[in-house]
Amino acid sequence: MKSVRFQPVLLLAAVMTLLSTMAFAQTDAQKSFDDLKTLAGDWEGPVTVTPPQPDMSTGKPVHVSMRITSRGNAIVHEMQEAGTPLDASKYDHPVTMLYLNDGQLNLVHYCDAGNRPHMIARNSDGKTVEFDFSDLSGSNQYGHMYHAVFTVIDPNHHTEDWIYMMPGDKPVHAHFDLHRTH
Repeated sequence: MKSVRFQPVLLLAAVMTLLSTMAFAQTDAQKSFDDLKTLAGDWEGPVTVTPPQPDMSTGKPVHVSMRITSRGNAIVHEMQEAGTPLDASKYDHPVTMLYLNDGQLNLVHYCDAGNRPHMIARNSDGKTVEFDFSDLSGSNQYGHMYHAVFTVIDPNHHTEDWIYMMPGDKPVHAHFDLHRTH
C-alpha cells in the first residue's frame, strides 16, 4: 500500500488559497457595506405593494432616512410614511441596522410587527446588495420581514425591495423607488 505524502509546497498553496478566499469574502462584505454608506441621507418615493394589501396603499410616498453611526461601524435605516410625524404609537416606523460581523454584512430589522428578523448579505455586484433571512427573534404571530435588496441606480436614486412573509408563508413584496431629498 502506498502512503500519501503531502508536499510542503502543495500544502502551503492550499492554505494560501483558503486564506485568500476568506480575505476576498471579507473584502466583498466591506465593499458592500461601504457602498451602502453612500446612501446616507434622506430619501422619498412611491412604494408598490404586490399583491395589494388592504392596509397598504400602492403609490403612497415613503420617507427613508439613512445615517452612519457608531464611528462608521453601523448604518441606521429608518422608514415611515412621508409627511407623518415621528410618532411610533400612531404610525409605522421600522428601524433597520446594518453592520459587519465576522466578515459578513448583517441586517437586523426592528419591525412594527414586534420582532427582529436577522438577514445576511450575499455577494454584491457593486450596485445591488441582497440580504437573505437567517433567523428571527420575537413573535412570528403577524409574520416577519424575510428578504431585502438595495440597488444603487446613481448617487441620487436607489431602490429597495423588501419581502414580508405573512402568516402561512404568504410573501408580500414592497418596491420602493427612492430619490434623494437631502
